[in-house]
Amino acid sequence: MTISKTVAVVGAGPAGLMAAEILAQGGACVTVYDVMARPGRKFLLAGRGGLNLTHGEALPRFLGRYPVPMRRFIEAFPPQALVAWCEALGQPVFTGSSGRVFPVAMKASPLLRAWLRRLEALGVTLRAGWCWQGFGPGRTLRFDQGEIAPDAAILACGGASWPQLGSDGAWIQAFPEHAITPLEPANMGFHVAWSALFATRFAGAPLKRVALQLGDQSWRGEAMISARGIEGGVIYAAAAALRGAAPVTVTLDLRPDLDLATLRARLGAGAQSLANRLRRAGLAPVAAGLVQEALRAGARREDIAGLVKALPIRLEAPMGLARAISTAGGLRWDQLDPRLMLRDRPGIFCAGEMLDWEAPTGGYLLQGCFATGQAAGQGALDWLRSPSAAPATSAGS
Repeated sequence: MTISKTVAVVGAGPAGLMAAEILAQGGACVTVYDVMARPGRKFLLAGRGGLNLTHGEALPRFLGRYPVPMRRFIEAFPPQALVAWCEALGQPVFTGSSGRVFPVAMKASPLLRAWLRRLEALGVTLRAGWCWQGFGPGRTLRFDQGEIAPDAAILACGGASWPQLGSDGAWIQAFPEHAITPLEPANMGFHVAWSALFATRFAGAPLKRVALQLGDQSWRGEAMISARGIEGGVIYAAAAALRGAAPVTVTLDLRPDLDLATLRARLGAGAQSLANRLRRAGLAPVAAGLVQEALRAGARREDIAGLVKALPIRLEAPMGLARAISTAGGLRWDQLDPRLMLRDRPGIFCAGEMLDWEAPTGGYLLQGCFATGQAAGQGALDWLRSPSAAPATSAGS
């Protein structure tokens, strides 16, 4: 059943555009408002690294990457559905050896162009340079360019990471304090007080195949040294656990594939220089540099093997939202009904990173945005078709 209603979507990222598509397919007259000059700015940035859309692991394990309130939306729009949607846009995908799913094109721009063509064909209007400033009476939305009063609205305002791309978290000011879990960086690096010598030599160097340990928790992956600290996949995977603990000392196993006895044998002893011993143990220059850095800080020189297997690094503080990949916190789940509609504002739905959830990198972030956008769009359609959907209070611009 089609409808003849106006719907405003605030935010032209994956969640907002997916909601717009679902609504337009249902017959709604959809306008997408975005503060940036062009849609999908953060989506395009994510695509520079290959656009990791989703992950190919088994669904039960996949669902475990998300907080409980998110899981039913992922079940309703799982990775297989996202892959089918992408391929229907003429953008085939492949699954890498790690299980991560990418478009064959390995970037976001071809997918976004195809998606915008589909939305245009569905009659969706895009309005750039409109900054949402809060609510008016009923379903009225206030922008810097005026007020509108649609029959329904989707808010997909994003988190607060990479604010220069449009999602700066300012939308929280439209909600009471009790409705928001404070926004924090997620999937971010941590500041480390490297020596000037180490930072100058190794900033930008990848640290491959390491294991990070915090108490009885451990993670494997890769990292990258920066001038101000340490970033990369293994750090992002541990970020939720580390965020509230910093400053904290963690340990890195620089050769997790070798047990301590084997490593000791490879390191050898005698008159060899430490640099030669570390090379014999298969340590890359940056890993050897970390050992030297720890020794300069007072680590015990008589147990180099133990240092390689449990190298201490003091994480001073998380890097801020401006450098974080994503955002933790957001609109609390108790503010929303099962359709993602605001309980105190009937007809206004929310989706994407502005909701109170976080997930690791590896395809889970985009999957969550697509899935909640799909759910909010469908929820708005169902609500508009129901007797409870009262007309908008006034006409808008």
